[in-house]
Amino acid sequence: MTDADTRTAATDWQAWQESWDRQQEWYMPDREERFRIMLDMVEAVVGTAPRVLDLACGTGSITARLLARFPDATSTGVDLDPALLAIAEGTFAGDDRVTLVTADLKDPDWPARLPHDTYDAVLTATALHWLHREPLAELYGRLAGLVRDGGVFMNADHMIDETTPRINAAERAQRHARMEQARESGVLGWTEWWQLAARDPLLAGPTARRHEIYGDHADGDTPSVQWHTRVLREKGFGEARPVWCSPSDTLLLAMK
Repeated sequence: MTDADTRTAATDWQAWQESWDRQQEWYMPDREERFRIMLDMVEAVVGTAPRVLDLACGTGSITARLLARFPDATSTGVDLDPALLAIAEGTFAGDDRVTLVTADLKDPDWPARLPHDTYDAVLTATALHWLHREPLAELYGRLAGLVRDGGVFMNADHMIDETTPRINAAERAQRHARMEQARESGVLGWTEWWQLAARDPLLAGPTARRHEIYGDHADGDTPSVQWHTRVLREKGFGEARPVWCSPSDTLLLAMK
């Protein structure tokens, strides 16, 4: 039995996936709708058997939904978080459609670690707000080199319009009130979820390493939709616009 087999047998990785989903939905109750629209646009632009790069993949939330909908797809998941990657490795152990890569997206040479030079689609969700504007713009330039002509990049994330402060404040107050109600019913928030992971025998070590890398949470930026679309075009994408939005988040699609 391999080390991966031992980990898979000892831990219910699907339960950890579901726990992660519930924790993320505490922040984003429309998370599944976001994923659905993302995959709708994958199908519309590049078809039902795409080669996908799951960028900052975490536990593999996008990859799991991609493969459930498109069994002929393949996915390369890339992340630096050892705890979330451990869950992804356990979840997709034995699935030759999935390759997982440990890499720091701030490292200019991270694409050299990938198994392919180009991808039909690069997908990411609720991750790139960990980066400040300058490294995010540099990342967009590297992604323009990874997406094939006619391919897509999609980023679903917090994108804040600072020209609407009263709307932003009203939305934030309502969202936080609903989050507090959910917490009172027993839903785990970010901090509590990581505390639980730290007590799992197989996740304790990766969780400790994760906190050495990131601390509690990275302090990045949430620039506006207009900033993202402008920078994506400047970095080599031919078209870019939102294809879905909620009161706080946007799914932006850029086509090469």
